[in-house]
Amino acid sequence: MSNHGKAVFLDHTSLDLGDLDFSALRECFSELTLHASTTADQVIERLQGAQVAISNKITIDAATFAACPDLKLVLVTATGTNNVDLVAAREHGVTVSNCQGYGTPSVAQHTLMLLLALATRLPDYQNAVQQGQWQKSKQFCLLDYPIVELEGKTLGLLGHGELGGAVAKLAEAFGMRVLLGQIPGRPARPDRLPLEELLPQIDALTLHCPLNDDTRDMIGAHELSLLKPHAYVINTARGGLINEQALADALRNGHLGGAATDVLTVEPPRDGNPLLAGDIPRLIITPHSAWGAREARQRIVSQVTENALGFFAGKPVRVVA
Repeated sequence: MSNHGKAVFLDHTSLDLGDLDFSALRECFSELTLHASTTADQVIERLQGAQVAISNKITIDAATFAACPDLKLVLVTATGTNNVDLVAAREHGVTVSNCQGYGTPSVAQHTLMLLLALATRLPDYQNAVQQGQWQKSKQFCLLDYPIVELEGKTLGLLGHGELGGAVAKLAEAFGMRVLLGQIPGRPARPDRLPLEELLPQIDALTLHCPLNDDTRDMIGAHELSLLKPHAYVINTARGGLINEQALADALRNGHLGGAATDVLTVEPPRDGNPLLAGDIPRLIITPHSAWGAREARQRIVSQVTENALGFFAGKPVRVVA
């Protein structure tokens, strides 16, 4: 395999925990430099003389493209490319490729895990055992928290692409009925129910759609009130899809059976968040970790390698700019 110039990975520890194989990717380049992280004022300096920039979340803006004339390819180690100025990339003749579908099994199983944890009250029972409540029980079991079976319940999906389809398949394996909802801003389809029709019918709602101007806060106080009493809400997509204050209020007032989210509007939530208050019942938060199985992260490395090889062969793949 021939090598093609210098590549710089600006934030490789956001992907690699020391458990990934980079050998095939290294062979794509004459030199591959790995930086654990990169601050905004270090980007231009580190990309000097590089033909390829690799970034997960580090911003590559118009000023960077202007100051780095050798840059020919940006490889984003994620699906979202909002950290790259795509217009500026085109203007400077730089190709941008992303990764797609790498986390489907990981995120799908995480979504079902959250739903199962809510339905079985897993966090409550784990906490009860840790506090000694089972040890004090007068009978062999502890059943202080109501448990719900998924079989026969109805799951509402907002987003039925590759990931939503995988979640639907898993839910159906548990005996759930799946209904598909109409995502705001998209053309109406006969197999998609408007939110006003979908929400009153379902026992659980999961979100698998992108965040944009049409979908921001698409689940607010009104939409939450339309859900059945004691319904579950699970978000493994983007934090801004659900109004976080409205969700906190719906949990506090007892309307929802529980909620779980892997995402928040600002990550990490350094300046607080309504969902981080300590008095919200039946809420599970995971730290944007649904995508992070080793297999999923290795899949990203493989796709980045394919993207690099495709570009150098004159047949770029997964091109977004």
